[in-house]
Amino acid sequence: MRYTALDTRPHPLPGQRDSLPASVLPGRSFRPDIEGLRAIAVLLVVAAHTGVPFLSGGYVGVDVFFVISGFLITSLLLREAEQTGRISVPRFYARRAMRLLPAAAVVLITTLVAARLFLPLTRLGEFCKDALAAAGYVANLRFAEAGTDYLRADQSPSPFQHFWSLAVEEQFYLVWPLLILLSAYLWKRRRPLVAVLAVVVVVSFTLSVTETARSAPWAYFGPHTRAWELGAGALLALAAGRIPRHPLLGWAGLAAILTAAVIFDDSTAYPGWLALLPVAGAVAMIAAASSGAGRLLGLAPMQAIGRLSYGWYLWHWPVLLIVPTSVWWQKALLAVGALGLAWITYRLVENPLRHRRWPMWQGAGFSAAVAAVALLLAFLPHDVEAGGRRADLRATLASAADPAAELARTIDASRKMGALPANLTPKLTKAARDRPRVWDIGCHADTPVTTAPEGCVFGDPNGRETVVLYGDSHAAQWFPAMEKLAIARHWRLVELTKSSCTAADLAVWHDTLKRAYTECLAFHRSALARIGRLKPARVVIGSSFNYRPAVPATDVAGQWRAAWDRTFAQLEARGARVSAIADTPYMGGPVPECLAEPANAGHAGNCTRSLRSALRGPEQREVFLAYAGRPRTTVINPITWFCTDVCPPVVGNLLVYRDSNHMTTTYSAALAPLLGAQLPQ
Repeated sequence: MRYTALDTRPHPLPGQRDSLPASVLPGRSFRPDIEGLRAIAVLLVVAAHTGVPFLSGGYVGVDVFFVISGFLITSLLLREAEQTGRISVPRFYARRAMRLLPAAAVVLITTLVAARLFLPLTRLGEFCKDALAAAGYVANLRFAEAGTDYLRADQSPSPFQHFWSLAVEEQFYLVWPLLILLSAYLWKRRRPLVAVLAVVVVVSFTLSVTETARSAPWAYFGPHTRAWELGAGALLALAAGRIPRHPLLGWAGLAAILTAAVIFDDSTAYPGWLALLPVAGAVAMIAAASSGAGRLLGLAPMQAIGRLSYGWYLWHWPVLLIVPTSVWWQKALLAVGALGLAWITYRLVENPLRHRRWPMWQGAGFSAAVAAVALLLAFLPHDVEAGGRRADLRATLASAADPAAELARTIDASRKMGALPANLTPKLTKAARDRPRVWDIGCHADTPVTTAPEGCVFGDPNGRETVVLYGDSHAAQWFPAMEKLAIARHWRLVELTKSSCTAADLAVWHDTLKRAYTECLAFHRSALARIGRLKPARVVIGSSFNYRPAVPATDVAGQWRAAWDRTFAQLEARGARVSAIADTPYMGGPVPECLAEPANAGHAGNCTRSLRSALRGPEQREVFLAYAGRPRTTVINPITWFCTDVCPPVVGNLLVYRDSNHMTTTYSAALAPLLGAQLPQ
């Protein structure tokens, strides 16, 4: 199907001055400066991912790619309209598919196979879903959703995560050609199209700013917050030939891009309004064309890298994820190897196929191939090697005369474990879902929540004694043990917990939101108000010690002491006894992933961590433990329930952690006898 587009008849029109710019007419399709700008963009992205010093903000290279894409694709569509008077939308999509899908399919399939061989088997199913999302150009939506999931916050990145930017582009191009056609059908002039696009850019930029403050993952990966960057390039294409070319324009643009790459880092609230810097820089460099910095971009090495930029972008991330190394220059060598893979892909796949004429439906064959491999790998057995059975630690502790001594012996015997027990509970593949049920029924508050929920009563709802479990996720992890005690002792147990929200009365920083966690303070006030209404006999506090104050003070310990003073004073003023549980170990990375690493098969002890390195926040820990002397406060230090001088990932037959720092529900419930001994009736 072909569609009439912008009127390009040679006879005079009322809007003749709005005709297409000469810079997008035939003969001007290849721009060496843009090829070189692609090189700048991919070099910055690769530098950021390899950890090159002083280029931690190199992720702005993606913004540069967005501007380039918006400019080139719009120029292509306008050129087609100028030459033929029409735009063929099916042919446009077919060209896009054959330009992108063959190389992407090769990388996706190769990465899937490599993930099966070298990455933790526990995440293979997840990786298969990531690959399917990438092949369907919805990877950005999948990763935005995952980025808001607190329970997945410490997972290692997916080897397919970089496909998010390609998904954003294709989602934009599902709409943009149709907008051009609609504008052409209604007005057959260019100015209304400029107005429509300008509205899109303004709305999208506004959403980028507001969403960055509300939900950083959706702001970063969302099509609605990135469309303005492609739109900026499209506006430039519509204005081509009307912007004066001055040598300083290109140099200023290059300076803007490099400045952003140097001064931004992972803690920067991005994109938001800060993305204006690299986007404006890219627009300036394209507008300057071959003048000024354009000559630098036209150099042969820049042209070569720009030609391979797509393949290099595709290959470098999975290579860096799959080959383990932590030193930046070693990662840089791996990235150079990925450039070699890009050259091979360009010579054997990209270049031979891009000039062929393919029906649009045949492009779907590449996505189908990815789907077939993903489904095949997902259904292959991927169990982790296991040894003999061990005594069930839950039964052992429940019947032991001295549960603490029995647990200490079991921990010591587990420190150099070889193969995992055949009766490991929970299984590694189910560990992530072995979480307290308060997460699933809405009683554990997620990040945006500011009000403590009503209800959430467990144990014996008619019990005469009310006990409140209060704090963050490190309090919620004790819920299985507390619920067992509440049932046995006929407590009316109320759960008031919130992700990443310390029970201390202090404004803290939220790493994902990249700002002060104002929602936490609001929840804290609401929770204390509800505790006042409940008039509990006891409040059990749990809190991570892995927090940063939103406004750091010189005296860190004093700052935390004042914050905990306020919390304990408010709870004690309500007549409650306080039992404060000190923080549990941090294992440095997701334990199920570590145990599922092919290199650790039969060597579970490789995932053991020293006690010294597992304790976070020494100042916070010291302040917290000092409250043991208060008249109405009991401090519980549970470290001996996890560690000797080292902290094993598996104790007896029980998997201790579902991620890097939260207990499995199974292990928490097993500790009920020990916790109960610290909570006398």
